Amino acid sequence: MASKTSNPFVFLQQVRSETAKVTWPTRRETMISTMMVMAFACLAAIFFFASDQVMAFAIELILGIGR
Repeated sequence: MASKTSNPFVFLQQVRSETAKVTWPTRRETMISTMMVMAFACLAAIFFFASDQVMAFAIELILGIGR
């Protein structure tokens, strides 16, 4: 449990010591993760675009409205 300290310098020292404990990803890991996110975002966009087009076509056939 964190102790209540009113000294901002002690707080900053604690933040710095906790930040030193963090295992930061390498540049390569960051690039790979970024590319994976971009690829999956593009795949999701293509999937939802195709789904929307199929549903619009079905609605047009069933109800005779749209486009």
